[in-house]
Amino acid sequence: MPPLDINSGDTAWILTSAALVLLMTPGLALFYGGMVRAKSVLNMMMMSFSSLAIVSVLWVLYGYSMAFGDDATGVGLLGNPLQYLGLKGMMEDTGASLPAMAFVAFQAVFAIITVALISGAIADRAKFGTWIIFTIIWVTVVYFPVAHWVFDFSLDQHVGGWIANTLKAIDFAGGTAVHINAGIAGLMLAIVIGKRIGWRRDPMRPHNLTLVMLGAGLLWFGWFGFNAGSAVAASNSASVVWVNTMVATGAACLAWLATERIRDGHATSLGAASGIVAGLVAITPSCSAVSPIGAIILGAVAGVVCALAIGLKYKFGYDDSLDVVGVHLVGGIWGTLAVGLLATAAAPAGVDGLFYGGGFDQLWRQAVGALAVLLYSGILTLVIGLILHKTIGFRVSAEEETAGIDGIEHAETGYDLGSLSSGMRGVSFGGTQPVRTTETDEGPAGARGDHDEEEVKA
Repeated sequence: MPPLDINSGDTAWILTSAALVLLMTPGLALFYGGMVRAKSVLNMMMMSFSSLAIVSVLWVLYGYSMAFGDDATGVGLLGNPLQYLGLKGMMEDTGASLPAMAFVAFQAVFAIITVALISGAIADRAKFGTWIIFTIIWVTVVYFPVAHWVFDFSLDQHVGGWIANTLKAIDFAGGTAVHINAGIAGLMLAIVIGKRIGWRRDPMRPHNLTLVMLGAGLLWFGWFGFNAGSAVAASNSASVVWVNTMVATGAACLAWLATERIRDGHATSLGAASGIVAGLVAITPSCSAVSPIGAIILGAVAGVVCALAIGLKYKFGYDDSLDVVGVHLVGGIWGTLAVGLLATAAAPAGVDGLFYGGGFDQLWRQAVGALAVLLYSGILTLVIGLILHKTIGFRVSAEEETAGIDGIEHAETGYDLGSLSSGMRGVSFGGTQPVRTTETDEGPAGARGDHDEEEVKA
């Protein structure tokens, strides 16, 4: 029997939420994998799975201590990396209502998916070995400190991070630490590595929209653990957050589809999947601060804004392959600022935003928190990316990129269709040869390129 002071309901919810968030990384692998060309699908998925493996180990070794150890700077910038080195002392029963290892597990999966999100910006052209080295460096010098800033609250004698405790910006589940952090990092890497060969000239269509839809569904499913689990209890707050997450996502999906319909004349499955992710991103920081009606408004705005923001890469000339900037950076900024606009004291966070009579007090706090993470992550990612690119190289050669990164980096192919097609040769059905359609790396005819048709038109 567990000790009586442990709340078994809260513990079960946090461990379940951790499992849900862990599932989001394979879900992201499917989502991203379906959006790239067939010759890149394995590499794209491997970038997500490698982050799962690497960050899991680093989190135990020193990551948790850097993020949630007592502040070593006195101003909330970095947790003591030696305090919980190797999670020493974390297996003991402290008499708290939630086992320490349950919280360790829950926060670990946030670190994992944040790194994986970045990979979508550099799809089709990054060396897998360099990506692994980047993951180790980036999560250590960028994510772990930022997680300390945002997620580590001061309790009793424990000193936490400056955004959570000094600035008092509200980021319930990671709009700054996860989405703005990953979004600006993706932009910096896309700039450093450069554009794909044939970008804006050749169609680069998603090769498997079925995988995209399946991945989006798994992300939506797992996100209930991501957001509602951040209540760290099976409580009223978790319930409110769950509903807000559901309704904001639905509103964003509908808004994205409506935007496509008006702009392009048709609503697409890729648009639905992208709208789902945009809504999930936007509601993440604000899910404890808004009402369900506020969540609908927030999600609808996110669907429109993010659908339009993916076109920024054509205007400014950066090749963000899978729109990490347009969805995660823009959606994360909107969701973070929306707390200062749409928050209501009736929600669990207990704060009024500008539209509820709270003035600009919470809005400026949200803006400062978002800007701080954006600048810190952007500058350090640029430095890390440039060093790696100029030394060991971050990009495969032009010949390797053209031939297909799966075969070059992993000696594998996502779809072994050759044996099937060769077995069909010479087979006669009623005196006629079967018609075999030809699929290229660009996907079947009629598929859309990236998220926007402007690339194909160009």
